[in-house]
Amino acid sequence: MVLLLLLAVALVGGFGVLQLWAGPGPSRSNVSVIIPEGASLTRAASELEKAGAIRSARVFVILSQFLGGSEPIKAGEYRIPAGLRQSDVLAMLQGGKTLQRMVTVTPGTPSILVYEALMKAPHLTGEIEIPAEGSVLPDSYAYNRGDTRQMVLDRMQKAMVNYLAKAWEKRAPGIAVSNPRDALILASIVEKETGKAEERGLVAGVYSNRLKRNIKLQADPTIIYPITKGKPIGRRILRSEIDQVNDYNTYSMTGLPKGPIANPGRESIDAVLNPAQTNAIFFVADGTGGHVFAETLDQHNANVEKWREIRRQRGEM
Repeated sequence: MVLLLLLAVALVGGFGVLQLWAGPGPSRSNVSVIIPEGASLTRAASELEKAGAIRSARVFVILSQFLGGSEPIKAGEYRIPAGLRQSDVLAMLQGGKTLQRMVTVTPGTPSILVYEALMKAPHLTGEIEIPAEGSVLPDSYAYNRGDTRQMVLDRMQKAMVNYLAKAWEKRAPGIAVSNPRDALILASIVEKETGKAEERGLVAGVYSNRLKRNIKLQADPTIIYPITKGKPIGRRILRSEIDQVNDYNTYSMTGLPKGPIANPGRESIDAVLNPAQTNAIFFVADGTGGHVFAETLDQHNANVEKWREIRRQRGEM
């Protein structure tokens, strides 16, 4: 009888231990926990208990040693989901599944705004210089608390170097640019000229035709860049700015500007290296957010007049 009683107690105790280890955790909401570099399991358990992710640091350590395997825990910031069982909490720490934050660079973002985004990103450390225009590949980049801004910027720039190299290898024959640098410059113009994905190839085709024929590109974003370094100008371009002579204004010069005017995305780079086959050398806004393309000046002038009429109807002229 005593033996049966002891067995029952052992079974109940064992069930309780399993429930404590594999049952729902105590937290009713997500909690964040920072495990310092070089922290022991005991120190980590203390931080978990303080945050409310586990009930008892002492019990957690004991159960981890007997039931959790021998993998070491890893430092970092962890987001512990509400009610996560203790076995999964340990697995998260052993797997290094740290909370990753994101900083996003959208296609066409100028480097001054990349710099500002990195400087504002929470929990990054250190100073950086404004990156060279066109050196960053637009994308979303994950980082951990305590990473340096330079580390994140280095990954952004390495991604651009790698993508441009691969894209250049796949370029179509006879394109208007003769090197990756010029491809990047033209891609930045294409990026700023249209927000419609389906138009990129045509816009790239038009500018390629103009380059090959030594016709001025006359791209409005190249006027704006020296004025704002790529930030929105917030007003209409002035006649004096159109006439301004500098290394970027493609109304006053033939060929490409001296450098990119933004950080172009993958699609715009691809469009420049594989442009649409077209005879068009003009395009103008069509009033829907897109453009209408023309092969002759007469066609273009008619399209421009239609655009002016749309603007008059909108009260913009």
